[in-house]
Amino acid sequence: MKYYSLNRLSPNVDFREATIKGQAPDKGLYFPERIPKIGSSFFETIENIPDSEIGVQVLRPYVNGSIPEDELYRIISETINFPIPLIKVTEDIYSLELFHGPTLAFKDVGARFMSRCLGYFSKDNSKKVTVLVATSGDTGGAVANGFYEIEGVEVVILYPSGKVSSVQEKQLTTLGKNIHALEVDGSFDDCQKLVKQAFADEELNRKLFLTSANSINIARWLPQQLYYFLAYKQWKQNDDKPPIISVPSGNFGNICAGLLAFVSGLPVKHFIAACNANKAVPEFLQTGEYIPRKAVATISNAMDVGDPSNFVRILELFGTQFLRIKSVLSSYTISDDETRAVIKEVYKSENYLTDPHGAVGYLALQKYIRGNPGEKGMFLETAHPIKFYDIVELLIHSKIPVPGRIKGILEKQNFSLKISSEFGELREYLLKKA
Repeated sequence: MKYYSLNRLSPNVDFREATIKGQAPDKGLYFPERIPKIGSSFFETIENIPDSEIGVQVLRPYVNGSIPEDELYRIISETINFPIPLIKVTEDIYSLELFHGPTLAFKDVGARFMSRCLGYFSKDNSKKVTVLVATSGDTGGAVANGFYEIEGVEVVILYPSGKVSSVQEKQLTTLGKNIHALEVDGSFDDCQKLVKQAFADEELNRKLFLTSANSINIARWLPQQLYYFLAYKQWKQNDDKPPIISVPSGNFGNICAGLLAFVSGLPVKHFIAACNANKAVPEFLQTGEYIPRKAVATISNAMDVGDPSNFVRILELFGTQFLRIKSVLSSYTISDDETRAVIKEVYKSENYLTDPHGAVGYLALQKYIRGNPGEKGMFLETAHPIKFYDIVELLIHSKIPVPGRIKGILEKQNFSLKISSEFGELREYLLKKA
C-alpha cells in the first residue's frame, strides 16, 4: 500500500515512511492510494471471528510491506487488549464505551497502535524520534501513556492552558522521563498551528527526527476503524439492520475512520457528526461551503476545534462530492446547556452516566431518531465521566467512583513548561533538544 499527499506535491510513500513523517513534505495529509474492500461473507460470520483477527484483516492491506504478519498480530493484540463493550441505554440507543483502556479515552486505540508501530520502525534509526503532538484533551494522555518509556522516542505534547480538564492535565503532565508537556497560552487551534509550523521548519527537520501523533498521522487515524468493526460484531448479535452511528466530533479523525470503514464495506445506515458550538462542518452540510472558525471553548473541550484537520480526508473519501457526503453524513450542533441537560436526563431516567462528549453524541442521535422514526443506533462514549468530574458531579449531585487507573495520578505533581502561542518559543525549545 502506498500513500499520497492530499496536496499532491510530494512523492508517494509506504506505511513506514508515512508513519515516521506524519505529514507530507508539501504539508498535505497522507491518504491511502486505494480503499481495501471487505466482502460480505466477512460480516456474515463476524460474530465468530476473534477481535485480534478482525483487526489484522482490516489493517493488513494498509501496512502491507512495512510490518511482518507476526509483528502486526502482536501490535494489534496489544492495542485492543481491553474491553470495548456495546451497552444498551434505551430501546433505540446503545453506547459504545471506548473508555476502558489505560487512559480511559478512545484515543488509547490509535495511540497504542502508533506507538508500537513507531517503536518497531525506530529500531533501525540511529537518531531519536521526536513525536510532536497537539491535544485538546484526551490525545495528550493517550499519547503520553502509549509512548511512555518507548526506547528511541521523545514526546512533546502541546496543550491549551486552562482548556483541558484537571484529570486530562494530570495524565499528560505527570509521567516525566521521555514525555514532555508544554502549556500553551492559546487555544487548541493555536497548538495545532505550532505543530504544523514545526513540521514546515527546515532547520528543525534537519536537526530533529520529527513526527506527529495527532490523527493527521495515518498510524493514529487508521486503527480507529477497529472499534467500528468490533461494535458491529456486537450489534449484529441483536439486530440485523445496520445501525446509525453518532460520533462526538472535534478534529474529525474519529468519524473519518468510521467513514473509511464504511467505504470498505462495514454495514452502517448513516453517520452523525455530533458537534458542540464549533460548527464549521454542520454549516458546511447545510450550505456546501466550508469556512474555518476560531475555536469556541465549551464543556466538551476535546471537541473545541474550529478548523478540523481531518475534514479534508472526508472530502477525499467521497471525491469532494457534496451530495454523496450528505447522503452518508448528517451533523448537529449541541449547546452546553443541552449537554448539561442530557447528562442529567439520561442519568435520572436510564441510570446511565455520560461524559460531556458522549452526551453530545447521545443527543445528536436522539434528534436524528426523532426525525427518522423506527431507526436505532449507537453513540460513541469517548471518555470516562471521571475525566470531567468537576462538571458531571455538579449535575448529578453525586460522586463518581474513581477508577484505579486514575487514583494513582491525582496526587502527583504536574510538570509542564508554559509557552506563548508564538512559534519562536517552541522552535527554541525544540532546538535545545536537538
